Amino acid sequence: MIRVGIIGAAGYTAGELIRILVNHPEAEIVFAQSASHAGEPVWTAHADLFGDTELRFSEDSPVNDADVVFLCSGHGKSREVLASFPEGYDGCIIDLSNDFRLAADAGDFVYALPEAFRSRIRGARHLANPGCFATAIQLALLPAAKADLLSEIHVTGITGSTGAGQKPSETTHFSWRADNLSVYKPFTHQHLGEICETLHSLAPSWEGGINFVPVRGDFTRGILASVYFDCPVDEEAVVQLYKDYYKDEPFTFVYDGNPDLKMAVGTNKALLSVRKYGSKVHVVSIIDNLIKGASGQAVQNMNILFGLPEDTGLRLKADRW
Repeated sequence: MIRVGIIGAAGYTAGELIRILVNHPEAEIVFAQSASHAGEPVWTAHADLFGDTELRFSEDSPVNDADVVFLCSGHGKSREVLASFPEGYDGCIIDLSNDFRLAADAGDFVYALPEAFRSRIRGARHLANPGCFATAIQLALLPAAKADLLSEIHVTGITGSTGAGQKPSETTHFSWRADNLSVYKPFTHQHLGEICETLHSLAPSWEGGINFVPVRGDFTRGILASVYFDCPVDEEAVVQLYKDYYKDEPFTFVYDGNPDLKMAVGTNKALLSVRKYGSKVHVVSIIDNLIKGASGQAVQNMNILFGLPEDTGLRLKADRW
């Protein structure tokens, strides 16, 4: 069994992580740390886990008891957490924050998007899990990048309220979010850096930019990214290019119809629809921001690290309605 520790275990991504791992046949959670809930059952923060586990939050983080530690403390906190680790800790670390995603900050952390960097992940000990929007947008672009077909990229992406984290804010509480939409961080979103680094690594000659406008949606979870760019290749060839790239992927699929958000929410799947209109290739990319965009991808990466089939513990499916 893989012994798992979770630091910062009371938030949304940690809650998804616990839900997946309590049913993972090859993993055992040995501690779930939360300073704010220390000593309490995990269901006090994640109520739906009542009856599923007797696990309690711990105040301390006995990392030497774990083969892999997931860092879920939030952006900007992972370096401080790692500084508290005992000297010589040699277990694996998977960070779900943005602290180590960019090359300039990474140190020995490997950027862990399986569909692009699986071979690097297999040989690593420390992984930087991609961001949720970054995952959806990169999956929409990887085949075209590898084939050096990218030009200037335009993206409109809409995300559920859980993408903003568990801490309440003016734009996440129900009375504001319900029946409402708003743009935020246009052209400046924090995930742009990691997206560009991946695209440049696959297509060094690409000189285009990414024009990304994120939108807050009036739903709790999921991401729909609408991505388009000019491309000289005809539609049949582009669609085949995407299908060939993803043909062996356990979770990323090219869908011939018009996908909707509920097809992916509650799963670790990414669904892509590829079409061409005039000179423009249009890709719709759909994921669950908390699963494929965070905790599910983190478990997929754990499975890779430990030589398990990537879908172990991740064949998830919630009710469509």
